[in-house]
Amino acid sequence: MTVVRNPKAEASERLGGRYKVRVLEPSPPAVDDGEFFADDPAVRGEAPPGVLVVGPTTGSDLTWDGLCAGDPGLSAWCADRWLGSWRRLSPLPPTWTATRESLRRLACYVLAPARKAANGKIGLRYTYGGFGTPFYWPKESSTDEQLRVLGAQLVRQQGSEADAQDITSLKATAAFAGISLSDDPGVGSDLPGLGDPAAPLPVDQAASEALGEWFGFAASVLEQLRTELDAAGETASRVQLWPEHFDVGMNIEGANFGCSPGDDGHPEPYVYVGPWDRTGLSGDYWNAPFGALLPYTDLLAARDQRLAALTFLRHGAALSRG
Repeated sequence: MTVVRNPKAEASERLGGRYKVRVLEPSPPAVDDGEFFADDPAVRGEAPPGVLVVGPTTGSDLTWDGLCAGDPGLSAWCADRWLGSWRRLSPLPPTWTATRESLRRLACYVLAPARKAANGKIGLRYTYGGFGTPFYWPKESSTDEQLRVLGAQLVRQQGSEADAQDITSLKATAAFAGISLSDDPGVGSDLPGLGDPAAPLPVDQAASEALGEWFGFAASVLEQLRTELDAAGETASRVQLWPEHFDVGMNIEGANFGCSPGDDGHPEPYVYVGPWDRTGLSGDYWNAPFGALLPYTDLLAARDQRLAALTFLRHGAALSRG
């Protein structure tokens, strides 16, 4: 049976309703106004007097990671959701590249267009074990809906019901999602080709799970960086997964920060900093045409992988400020 998800409600229940909770995943209800038409799940926000906020970053009163200490059950629950007690990234399966490119096409031609048809927005988010849309209301409907990838399946959640279908082709997944395919979905200019919509879309379970881990790691690291930049007086953008380049990213005035699952130039994942103006960049840190990258092999070798990524990003932010 496919589980109906409400990550925020699940987190609150896990702590017995004693705290206001913040998480990394989008939750219902759908947001139908504002700039983003989506919730901002990791930001502390307001809380009633005397109620502490538990979140995935140091911007909250308490962190999930802090609460994990001495509680094996909560530690495992948080690790599964990249909220705390973080597990290590692992070497990639040999099916990584093929699966990554299949799911990138799915993001560009099915998930992002479904959200765009509802509210004009294309940004995606990390979701448990994978990635998906924030909740949205399809046209002429007031039922919360979400599409998300979990392993080798696409999940469609509508209100209090959810169904899943194996990912077999773009044509089949588009029909399941209730959208019409287009070779110009309006989600960017540097798109992978649509190809034959009826052709098999290879998605390996292990590689898809590894991609979900990467996106969870990325959301965890970037939301923490965003918290630190906001505290330092920078205006940091929301953390989103962009379908076109299939990376999780954010920015401040003058620089982009993100985590890519890899591309033609760098087949394995990497953490990156991309200054908007690259004139005069010098020094060993700037090791890529777009700025700087920390390769996956370096992360695998790091004793503390999150700290390695955050140290790299913090340094890039400091350099970008001049």
